[in-house]
Amino acid sequence: MTRCGFVAIVGAPNAGKSTLLNRLTGAKLSIVSPKAQTTRFRVLGILMRGAAQILLVDTPGIFQPRRRLDRAMVAAAWTGAEDADLALLLVDAKSGTTDAVRAIAGRLKATGRTAWLVLNKVDLVPPAALLPLTAELSALADFAEVFMVSAAQGDGLDTLMDRLAEAVPEGPHLYPEDELTDLPDRLLAAELVREQIFLQTHEEVPYGATVETESFQERKDGSARIEVTIYVARAGHKAILIGAGGAKVRDIGARARAQLESLLERKVHLFLNVKERAGWDEETARLRAIGLEDPAP
Repeated sequence: MTRCGFVAIVGAPNAGKSTLLNRLTGAKLSIVSPKAQTTRFRVLGILMRGAAQILLVDTPGIFQPRRRLDRAMVAAAWTGAEDADLALLLVDAKSGTTDAVRAIAGRLKATGRTAWLVLNKVDLVPPAALLPLTAELSALADFAEVFMVSAAQGDGLDTLMDRLAEAVPEGPHLYPEDELTDLPDRLLAAELVREQIFLQTHEEVPYGATVETESFQERKDGSARIEVTIYVARAGHKAILIGAGGAKVRDIGARARAQLESLLERKVHLFLNVKERAGWDEETARLRAIGLEDPAP
């Protein structure tokens, strides 16, 4: 008897959703940085656990949106939660019960969707503080189960995976067992470049940039030639990303290429181009290019 179901990972920015997805699947599928709001669209990770296929959906962090891009990100997060068989509310145990967590828990409760509470980063909190925090959070919504984990260290994840395998509905698998994600290679390439922008630049630069794969060509020798454009909102951001003598953009490209070669298991020729495009975060075409639906204004 096989089982298969969608499990949405929702939470406030920086709760560790992408780290959890990557750790559970054992692959770098969702980009990670110490900065909030790194994930911009839903990422599917396919986890096999015994006879169960668990389809994990990493969603953007839920926050108060300002731009059209922000609204699209938050809409993608709630669509992911509402379409799933089960939602995991991931809470940073160090941050505790914030206003954002209260708001998300309240909406989950209102939807009636089956939800589990997953306290993350428990390795960073004194054990005596965990039970009161769990009681406080459990009062916010009708969580069917509660788990305490460290996505970064791997603590508690085997128990979580075993329970997920038992909880997803009976049914046929929707994807081949050796697949890890449904993300196209083109989108993975763009995301790994964007991750390096988050890791190697500061302040508003990562939030003012978007990345699109313009060309992805399979070469006869088995390698891939990939051309990627980085759009930035301001001329100053373009100068920072290019760096003195092009040093910064070369370093971004080199590190992204190494990650891509590991993920795609082949040689990659990666070419980056940086263009200034004011207002890209309000353009429908740019939002669609990164996998987001244009929200109502």
